[in-house]
Amino acid sequence: MSDKRFTEQVYIGLGANLPSGAGRPVETLEKAVADIAALNGVALRRRSPWFESAPVPRADDQPWYVNGVIEVATKLTPADLLAALQRLEAESGRVRTVVNAPRPLDLDIVAFGAHVAVTGTPLVPHPRMVERAFVLLPLQAIAPGWRHPVSGRSVAELIAALPAGQEIRLL
Repeated sequence: MSDKRFTEQVYIGLGANLPSGAGRPVETLEKAVADIAALNGVALRRRSPWFESAPVPRADDQPWYVNGVIEVATKLTPADLLAALQRLEAESGRVRTVVNAPRPLDLDIVAFGAHVAVTGTPLVPHPRMVERAFVLLPLQAIAPGWRHPVSGRSVAELIAALPAGQEIRLL
């Protein structure tokens, strides 16, 4: 079900550490951005640069991820947007097995405007976003004034409070 109004400042986290039919992780992510922008009721507003990051939790047997964040406006509900994102993941070859498994594509709703949902699906804002440099650094690149809708903390404050030991670099 869709709403006729656009919800602005919807942030989607993208990540990949395995190849897909589209190619290497960066190519898969570029295709995902185009596919999201082509969804009915979704308008791409901004996109971050790509970052490369170690898996969280750290796993030496996994390749590093390529991550980014895009901002969209959407007429879709959070649940409908999540369903569309999960269809794109499946089309890329993602098969959900164990938590934190390597994957050709991972798409998460990071924040959905000022909407807060602490029960149901999806949870927004994403409950673990505040712990992850691979979400916060790309988010800061496109929305430096963004504030967490629950805590009110700025993205810069969240970055300053990140747990130590996360390896991330700009691609």
